[in-house]
Amino acid sequence: MSTQDSALPAEPVEFSVDLTGHELTRRAHVMNALGAEWDPVEVMRGEEEAYDMLYSGLDEDQQRLYDSLVAAGVLPRRG
Repeated sequence: MSTQDSALPAEPVEFSVDLTGHELTRRAHVMNALGAEWDPVEVMRGEEEAYDMLYSGLDEDQQRLYDSLVAAGVLPRRG
């Protein structure tokens, strides 16, 4: 047995890192970057409007494909 082999522990060593403090700091930075005027409800309304626009005015083939994706659970049911 070489000297390198004898330096290795016989059993696995438990290793853990607590990132709780880092995560709280990261979230604080995100909220600071969003600003005090950020309104999550308004953001969700804007997303819903964007989806409504995206899926409006579909031709017959597009509508059939959209309906099949909704039925398969790929896209959420709207309305």
